[in-house]
Parts: sequence; C-alpha cells; structure tokens
Amino acid sequence: MKQFKGRVVAPGSVTAEALVSHGGLNTLASFQKALQFGDKTATCGDQNNPDLYGKQMAGKALCLPRTIGSTTGGLVIYCACSMHRQPACMLFSEPIDSLAAAGAVLADVWLEDVTMPVVDSLGEAFLSFVKDGMKITVQENGTVEVE
Repeated sequence: MKQFKGRVVAPGSVTAEALVSHGGLNTLASFQKALQFGDKTATCGDQNNPDLYGKQMAGKALCLPRTIGSTTGGLVIYCACSMHRQPACMLFSEPIDSLAAAGAVLADVWLEDVTMPVVDSLGEAFLSFVKDGMKITVQENGTVEVE
C-alpha cells in the first residue's frame, strides 16, 4: 500500500476500484451518453481518450491529471452526480480547474443524497503509481491509499 496526500475539494471518504487516465478528461464527451441517452454506467464516450474510452466510470475512483474541454465541465459533473452516474471519487494529480471544482462543490452542497469526494494536487507520482483495478481508499483529510 502507498499513501498520497492531496487537497480536499469536496469532502468524503470512499473505497473504490481505480480507473486511470493519463490524459485530460473531457467531461462533456466522456459523460454525454450517461446524461443524454440513459447510460447508467457512464461509459466513457470520448474517443480521444484511449485510457478511458468504452470503460464504465460510474462508481470508479477516477484518477486523472486534469479536466479539459468546454465551459460546461462543471455542469456535466453536477448533472452526473444528480443522476447518480458519477464516479465514486475524482482524484487529480494536478490542481483542479475552477470549472470542475465548481461542479464538484455544487454537487456536494446542493445534492443531499450524493457523495463524490474530490482530492487534487496528489502529484505526478500518484498518477505514475496507480493502475486500473487497484483498490483506492479516500479519507476525509485528503489522504489517498492505493493498494
């Protein structure tokens, strides 16, 4: 087991299976099927992200460097949470951008029945270490354990 410490953006604790992207997450392209066409598993639809394309994101510990794409990013994250199609958590190796942070924080504040911990600034060593399928545990204080 290895531990990494990051900054808490949206609080919570969870244990989930890792799903790793080494490129930026285009939130709109990735979650479009889940939001528009009823895909409850949130299968990634972004053909430009070979790490995630065609993989289920709902309920996974989504490990990524950053989000990319349009200004709808925060709304997409919020909507995925409101439809219960969100990742178990989002773990950023880099500092989170303001749009993704807004979506995560609004979901945390406005949605009573949804928890999606978000931790950023975990570092490049985190993204280099974690692999798909590893067990991830997020603690309230921003500590992320990878097994």
